[in-house]
Amino acid sequence: MIISRTPFRVSFFGGGTDYPGWYRENGGAVLATTIDKYCYLTCRYLPPFFEHKIRIIYSQIENCMTVDEIRHPSAREVIRFLGIERGLEIHHDADLPARSGLGSSSAFTVGLLHALYALQGRMVGKHELTREAIHIEQEVLRETVGSQDQASTAHGGFNLISFPRSGDPVVAAVPVGATRVRELEDHLMLFYTGIRRTAETVAKSYVDDIKSKQRQLRLMKDLTDEAVTILNSGVDLKAFGFLLHEAWEAKRSLSSHVSNSDVDDIYDIACLNGATGGKLLGAGGGGFFLVFAPPEYHHAIRKALHQLVFVPFRFEFGGSQVIFMDREQDYLEIDPDAATGRRFRELDPDGDPAAEGH
Repeated sequence: MIISRTPFRVSFFGGGTDYPGWYRENGGAVLATTIDKYCYLTCRYLPPFFEHKIRIIYSQIENCMTVDEIRHPSAREVIRFLGIERGLEIHHDADLPARSGLGSSSAFTVGLLHALYALQGRMVGKHELTREAIHIEQEVLRETVGSQDQASTAHGGFNLISFPRSGDPVVAAVPVGATRVRELEDHLMLFYTGIRRTAETVAKSYVDDIKSKQRQLRLMKDLTDEAVTILNSGVDLKAFGFLLHEAWEAKRSLSSHVSNSDVDDIYDIACLNGATGGKLLGAGGGGFFLVFAPPEYHHAIRKALHQLVFVPFRFEFGGSQVIFMDREQDYLEIDPDAATGRRFRELDPDGDPAAEGH
């Protein structure tokens, strides 16, 4: 049995410039961090005693005989990509809801790749996880997704992720001291709006015509560079919040689907109670809203937004990890020589027959 743990991410600046339709011509950059909220995937080879060969448990339960029958798109294509032919059981759990702007879909893809590689006895690097998750989501599934979530959730940490015109994303830790990082953490608040949406639907409303959004996307790229400069200087961190506000205004102008009256009301209330910046996370439309405010205003903002779920968080720096590995259960298999198909043999860890019976 293998358990992988993959963090969700909070993106501050540059979202939109990580779509291949943009960065392959213009380049891009995103400032983002992973947080201490996770996607967990438990995987094991399924013993050969069930009517089904594949069992996948998430918000639904799927019992299948073949990979083609799997309805969960990412699970189906990851299993196919890795060429796994044995029976499998996969169980998904998460600290926060899906379709909420925290990169949960990519965290699932990265975490499942990581867990199934470990189940096969292979440990792969973060760069490989990033590249393969991007391949599955963008090229195999043909989803309208960017490339920041896969890089962020695989690597972990507070990073500047660059997207060159050709080649894979380049992940570099933001060169700021621990004290400055803690100061930034202390200014951030996360609220769940309760509005669930499919990121691809929102993204399609502007990605399909992304070349017409040059003014906004160039501004968002410039704000990413400016934010790093602020963090590396000694200026009041309020300047970071003002940049978030400017970036949110630019993002809202990408499409009428990015925001709505409910989201605008949430932001207005936060600002009236001391916030200097904020944004919806992810493509937009709903999910989690990030608020930037000096710590002394947090109580007032929480009180004013009491109808929303407040989620305290800290940055995390581990990225996707295999946190449990026990492959001993792998040593039970059907005896291919058994005429009835009910006879089995138990193998030792080297694959030699240790015992057999009826």
